[in-house]
Amino acid sequence: MATLQIREALRAAIDEEMARDERVFVMGEEVGHYDGAYKVTEGLLKKYGERRVVDTPIAEAGFAGIGIGAAMCGLRPIIEFMTFNFSAVAFDQILNNAAKLHQLTAGQFTLPMVFRGPNGAAHMLSSTHSQAFESFYCGFPGVKVVSVATPYDAKGLLKTAIRDDNPIIFFESEIMYANRGEVPDEEYLIPIGKADIKRPLTGTGIGVTVITWGQGLSVALAAAELAAPEGLDCEVIDLRSLRPLDDEAVLASVRKTNRVVLVYHGWPYGGTGAEVSDRIQRLAFDHLDAPVLRVCYEDVNMPYAENLEQLVLPSPAKALEAFREVAYRKV
Repeated sequence: MATLQIREALRAAIDEEMARDERVFVMGEEVGHYDGAYKVTEGLLKKYGERRVVDTPIAEAGFAGIGIGAAMCGLRPIIEFMTFNFSAVAFDQILNNAAKLHQLTAGQFTLPMVFRGPNGAAHMLSSTHSQAFESFYCGFPGVKVVSVATPYDAKGLLKTAIRDDNPIIFFESEIMYANRGEVPDEEYLIPIGKADIKRPLTGTGIGVTVITWGQGLSVALAAAELAAPEGLDCEVIDLRSLRPLDDEAVLASVRKTNRVVLVYHGWPYGGTGAEVSDRIQRLAFDHLDAPVLRVCYEDVNMPYAENLEQLVLPSPAKALEAFREVAYRKV
């Protein structure tokens, strides 16, 4: 067992898959000679050469399209966006080609590729560099969407994504790359579509199901610790996979607690949190003792000023208030 940063776990996954399968290659801005904007691809150019670690111009639509063509021809590209904000430039390629060509060609082509990079707000990067893209990419069929928050999940899910024959949107977080956690030395894979309980119920107090993903995990866990002395027993579920969703894991927890709070980085209107809330109220309505609440961004563009940014972002204090509200113990 090794203790790795998330960036190191991602790098290990890419390295192992490139060594295992010569069809796997990396393409993106500064992935090679600069060793990656966030050092995820550090050392890979020296090990695998310029044919498999490809530096690109600032032209996301171009290299996303090249990756799609390579996948159609049997290669397995990993396309890195320096930030998913820049994927907006390549949205037509991802939406109308990567996501649809398998269906449009009646299955004649598969698109085994991964689009990966940091998603959501970082720190004082203002609105154009703080977009949370879950609602965009979860909003159409043809892709799978993954969001990781721990080194263990980052490595296991990225290895699975690279081997998958479908296009995968793989969300990371700029402010979490240095987070550390234990990663097994032996090879392991994590199936896409399976959530994980990051904090189980203790069996004492009023139960609350806390559903989260990505950057929201640290907020949810911190809030759960604050809630415990107040007699609120939080089960924290990290979805990990946003499309497909693990309905069973969510519903099993709701049946135990009868209360749900979603804690995530993203906007409330028309987002992934709204989709999860809808599924809960349709599939577990009779088990709910309170409305499903969401703790997420305020419904405004992300400000630059640090004090204003903190007002917009979810926080443990905001989440604790929501836990109290669903337990009818708001103070």
